[in-house]
Amino acid sequence: MTTVTLLTDDELSPAAKAVFDDIRATRNSDFVNNFWRALAHDPKTLKRTWESIKEVMAPGALDPKTKEMLYVAVSIAHGCAYCIHSHTAGARAKGMTDEEYAEMVAIVGMASETNRLVTALGVPTDEAFLVGSPEGSGAAKGRPD
Repeated sequence: MTTVTLLTDDELSPAAKAVFDDIRATRNSDFVNNFWRALAHDPKTLKRTWESIKEVMAPGALDPKTKEMLYVAVSIAHGCAYCIHSHTAGARAKGMTDEEYAEMVAIVGMASETNRLVTALGVPTDEAFLVGSPEGSGAAKGRPD
């Protein structure tokens, strides 16, 4: 349940309207999702967040589908249902298959389990995994994964 009202286009300040216009232009869509409508109460946070997301999700070394899938994985780990749905839709729009989704979820589940085990056991980091180590600059040899 929302803790703020979701602003309609008619309720936007001029600063928030400018951000919405950029969202629409960047995405080539008239749709502005609820996250941005909630943030529109604070145009400075809205603008800063949009500019950051626009930069991080822009074309780069990682392809757009991979970026969306990473967003889904982090959202699963943090338990953000809205983010899971939003970025799953984005990843599917960029070509993610059901098989890729299932494999990603299995990886997230396994990573969550092994992260908790390592933390609970206080396992020290292997020297071979550290960047700049004499054992291969972090590239551990012979790992099964």
